[in-house]
Amino acid sequence: MLKKHLAVLLAIGLMPLVWGIPPAAADEPFEFKANDVVAIYGNGLADRMQHDPWVETVLQAELQGKNVRFRNMSFSGDMVNKRPRNKGFTNDGEYLQHVAPDVVFAFYGYNESFAGPEKADAYRAELVQLVRRYTDLRKEKGEDLRFVLFSPIAYENTGDRHLPDGNQLNINLAAITAATRAAAEETGATFVDLYSPTMQLFQSSSQRFTINGIHLNADGYQKLSGIIAKALLGKEPTGGEKTADIYAAVKDKNWHWHNRYHATDGNDIWGGRSTLTFVDGQSNADVLKHELVMLDVMTANRDEAIWAAVAGKPYTIDDSNVPPPVKVISNVGGGSKSSSAAKEGSVDYLSPEESMALIKVPEGYELNLFASEVQFPDLANPVQMQVDSKGRLWAASWNTYPKWEPGKEMNDTLMIFEDTDKDGKADTRKIFAHVHNPLGFEFWGGGVIVTSGPDLLFLKDTDGDDVADVRYPILQGLGTADTHHAANNLIYGPDGGIYWQSGIFLVHNHETPWKQNLTIGASGMYRFDPRTFAITPHAGNSPNPHGTSFDRWGYCYANDGTGGKSFQVRPEGKGFKMHTLLTKEFRPVAADEIMSSAHFPEELQNDFLICNTIGFLGIKQYSLDREGNGKDREFGHVWGTPGIELLNSEDRNFRPTDAIIGEDGALYVADWHNAIIGHMQHNIRDPNRDHKHGRIFRLTVKDRPLQEPVKIDGQPIEALLENLKHPVDGVRHRTRVELSGRDSDQVIAATQKWMEGFDPNDETEAHHLLEALWMHQQHGVQNEELLNALLGSDVKHAVVAAKTVQHFWHNVDATGASGFAAPAEVEFVKFDPPKRLSAEDRKAYKLGAEVFQRESHCATCHLAHGKGSPNVYPSLVASPWVTGSEDRLIKMTLHGVWGKMVVNGKTFDPSRGVPPMTAFRSLLKDEELAAVLTFVRNTWGNEAAPVSAASVKRVRDETIDRTTFWTPEDLLAEHPMDAAYAANNSGAVGEEFSNEKLEEELLNTPLAELAKVAIDRGNAHRGKKLFYQSSAACFACHDPPSGAARLGPDLSKVPTKLSPEQLVDAILRPSNAIDKEFAQVSVLTDDGKLQTGVRISENDKEIVLRNLAEPNPITIPQDTIEDVSESKISLMPANLARQMKNRKEFDDLMKYIIETRKRK
Repeated sequence: MLKKHLAVLLAIGLMPLVWGIPPAAADEPFEFKANDVVAIYGNGLADRMQHDPWVETVLQAELQGKNVRFRNMSFSGDMVNKRPRNKGFTNDGEYLQHVAPDVVFAFYGYNESFAGPEKADAYRAELVQLVRRYTDLRKEKGEDLRFVLFSPIAYENTGDRHLPDGNQLNINLAAITAATRAAAEETGATFVDLYSPTMQLFQSSSQRFTINGIHLNADGYQKLSGIIAKALLGKEPTGGEKTADIYAAVKDKNWHWHNRYHATDGNDIWGGRSTLTFVDGQSNADVLKHELVMLDVMTANRDEAIWAAVAGKPYTIDDSNVPPPVKVISNVGGGSKSSSAAKEGSVDYLSPEESMALIKVPEGYELNLFASEVQFPDLANPVQMQVDSKGRLWAASWNTYPKWEPGKEMNDTLMIFEDTDKDGKADTRKIFAHVHNPLGFEFWGGGVIVTSGPDLLFLKDTDGDDVADVRYPILQGLGTADTHHAANNLIYGPDGGIYWQSGIFLVHNHETPWKQNLTIGASGMYRFDPRTFAITPHAGNSPNPHGTSFDRWGYCYANDGTGGKSFQVRPEGKGFKMHTLLTKEFRPVAADEIMSSAHFPEELQNDFLICNTIGFLGIKQYSLDREGNGKDREFGHVWGTPGIELLNSEDRNFRPTDAIIGEDGALYVADWHNAIIGHMQHNIRDPNRDHKHGRIFRLTVKDRPLQEPVKIDGQPIEALLENLKHPVDGVRHRTRVELSGRDSDQVIAATQKWMEGFDPNDETEAHHLLEALWMHQQHGVQNEELLNALLGSDVKHAVVAAKTVQHFWHNVDATGASGFAAPAEVEFVKFDPPKRLSAEDRKAYKLGAEVFQRESHCATCHLAHGKGSPNVYPSLVASPWVTGSEDRLIKMTLHGVWGKMVVNGKTFDPSRGVPPMTAFRSLLKDEELAAVLTFVRNTWGNEAAPVSAASVKRVRDETIDRTTFWTPEDLLAEHPMDAAYAANNSGAVGEEFSNEKLEEELLNTPLAELAKVAIDRGNAHRGKKLFYQSSAACFACHDPPSGAARLGPDLSKVPTKLSPEQLVDAILRPSNAIDKEFAQVSVLTDDGKLQTGVRISENDKEIVLRNLAEPNPITIPQDTIEDVSESKISLMPANLARQMKNRKEFDDLMKYIIETRKRK
């Protein structure tokens, strides 16, 4: 088999020779053929070639006349055998056939390298399998496929103390390079060594070629293009005057193809919302999949432009062959079921002045128009604002929302507004940059970081003309499947992180210099450190979070946009958690802001503002209590109480999407101004989605002086540090941003001098020291002495803030966590402990109230009022089963109960669909179980003796051998009811049993071995008893009595494609593969209510769920639905093996399940 091992040591011919050593010999150059289609697969190295397209530019220049087409199929974070995509994305094989390549370039290995050299051979095998699979797929179409396997590049040790040195990583990458070479030899593919020449490049030059050690900058890609061209073509690339034109043509082609392969809003193209239908049954998929066809043609047209540029010929792109877009009829005004008069505005738009006249403000306040589409026609759909260090207001104008439409102008922008005559109105507007889908932006490091999914871009003006000259992805892999759920509302936290929130339906896949790529789809708040390039899930929040803000003391606040809930974000475990901030009044909330202004009255300072966009169209203020109440809320646990409505509009098109305090202290409000606000209620291309209106209003207080401007831009470090004493949050924030672009060593040295002499016990000076502590954190320097000084402060807020810094430095993984530490707090019904209980029992009561309301615990069935559900779950109110024998109640709670029983004259019969009561012995500790029983015995009018943990332990020990449900008869035999109630209702010592050792053994044993042993040694008869009688209660879901809801598949009907090994895996790891029919679905309605259950049916009118907590199916009209998500966690318990006494029981149960599967 011919070896084509190629290595090259020279860069592009346009550039000087950078190594004084001869190039490595090449066995044979790669042969490009006329009309080749080259598909580029890989990770971030290849993905970024779309933004810095030097490789294709140089190759095209050398391939004149061959008319080669390149299609980049790469995604950040991709691995050879793991390429996560959002739901419904065209599968790998189909996309391969769609592109129909003759050549595949494969750039993998970086993410795999973190497994270490010992896993390099496994990578080789995966690469070989990929080559053979793709080759076979193309042979099915009668086509041959040639492969070029590229090694990863080396890691560049930049000397930046914020980044790893990469020594171990380079050892790993060298092993991956050898494995890539071996895979090429085994498959006959061409091999190109990128590791060796890039290592020599990095070591021989003082110039920096990467942004973070792993991702090349523009100069790095220019060098790489020469390395690859020389390796593939066997000669030096010539370059020339045509290069700039070729580069521009390639970049234009890449933009169109990127919007095809990396298409944003994929959930509406091929995902869960693609099948939503509107007028005349037309769906999103009907419209948006056609756009993919349009983009295919537009991309092909731009290939022609590239070839013309290569030939040095003038060329005008002709898109007349592009099929016209599918015509969409608007459903606004009732055109389809999902049209909602309560949400929609009017397509007859009012002028800015007419609209402003309908906005109510408090007495003594004044509103004026700062900017609008009338003066600045390209201002539309402003989604976020920021104030820069020069005091100018910036806005992200999302004109193309929900996404750019092929054939139309891409006119999303970042705009700079300036009020030159200081009359409160914008006089000039500059376009800083065109950025697709700019949901959020923030200043940092002398530039701007802006979301443009799937990329987080860094933009910078280097020549002072207020136009971005530098542009590159600082992070890739942002999920884009739903553009209005994507990363939004960026803010630079006092700790130095860039924060955003993003919602459900998204798949993120981020590469960092620290560890294997982060692949995550969870909804919540994320934190990105632009110095270390570490990305971490910060705090869970769902389903569609929007809005993040920080106050004077660093307390962090956030909202869920769809549900309208507000949270304080506090340290939790190894991360952070959202805790309820206030009682929700409105929804949906697009943004929030902390009031901090020298212009507004003192009584509003440090209060919380929310922007609401449906129903209540305005901004509401909440007073924040940060002091605690000495009872159930600690100091620093913030709670908000409703205040005034700062804005309230009667114009139904007024949609406040952001609010920010300007340099003058006024409150600036972005008005999205659109008749349509719902993302899923209307076709993505509904013609009444407005792209022409956008306003910014300015709220002030009459007869109060405006805030004095503070010099920030370009000021010396010492002067900037003095700004950190300013009482207004925005001034200090902009100062921190300015300092983020200065040399870290100089900033820290000046800070340490500035902070000398401050008293940590004085409130004002303690805050100065806190700013100094944050400055250290922002610049990556741990100052334990300063931290300890604040931890010992008499100023409580300073102590809380210092503890958060301590949490970051000592508990949080600075290189990026793999998931959220905790989900957002659930709002519980508050129960006050009866005063008759002792102090100790009242404490237990409070714990019991929390346990009772945990997810899938007592309240799920018996509900918060304790009355249960008729004919399914008995009432806990005035029931001797609850208030009678303590031991009987403990036994039934520990082991569950199953059988016909009469409660307060009502019969609950399993033959009529009543499920068993859950056994809580493995779910609750003695203290928790005692607490919840104390709670139910003393709530809703019940009065009975509290239950102690000691009593629970005693009964647990006495019944430790029990593995089946109690029957009501057995319980009553041991603990009879009193005679009157019975007459009226006739009809070894040890710890909690949890066989974790068995579970560990099973999880570490190969599935094939487990299946074989179960088949050979298991007893199906005993397994059946376990299936129906053990505390695992498998039958309750899989074979429930007639009339009961089935929550799991009938095992006798499991498809034969499931092997015994897969069945074993389903028992041990039930969430690995969830039967769609039995996936738990969460449906959020437009009134903020969340319904969960298993989907019975779904059509364009309604979704029907079943849920054991409800006696009847739950029908939810489609036009009331905001979000639908499927849980990735199976309803089946993940720790089933722990409930088995021994391996024999597991083998018996598996034998029964496997045999049952065979009986069709």
